[in-house]
Amino acid sequence: MTKDHGYLIAPFDNPVSAILEGIDRDVERGEDALMLGLGLVMLSSIFASIAPPTVLLPIVAVIFACSAGYARINYHRMEHKLTASIAALDYHDMAKLKAIVNVFKQYPMPSLIDSLNPAKNLVRTWKSALGGLLINPFWMPIFYMMGMQIKEEANLGVLIQAIIEVEKKLATIPIKDDSKQ
Repeated sequence: MTKDHGYLIAPFDNPVSAILEGIDRDVERGEDALMLGLGLVMLSSIFASIAPPTVLLPIVAVIFACSAGYARINYHRMEHKLTASIAALDYHDMAKLKAIVNVFKQYPMPSLIDSLNPAKNLVRTWKSALGGLLINPFWMPIFYMMGMQIKEEANLGVLIQAIIEVEKKLATIPIKDDSKQ
């Protein structure tokens, strides 16, 4: 396995732009994983006439778990790559990326083990149990994993807003053109 050194991979002209491109690409990757999982769950209704709910509903929960799990791993990977990349920047470049760093500080994501543990997520467990009682007990794991999926979407949305904010700030900074001198 190769060691990941962050978003600053040569060649790059501007380290802040390189980090923004890399983190934007990783956010899109996380969104794609979540949308793939949601799309597969939506397609599962095709098999409803063939497969019984005792087979189909656990598969739907596993699909949600895989897509949300991959998005969570991707989120942690983004955080580590950003931390490694920022260590190589000077103070002014670090200040430009402060909004993105703040997202990772204000919205820390627990590990997958903690997220999948019903005892550590009592509110999500209670909501999924209530939904399972109202609809069907086989829906409890689906509701639990759907809650995880929604949390991942929300965090990626906040991260996208921070990226847009940084890009807007960078667009307003005048760029020196040394070729006119």
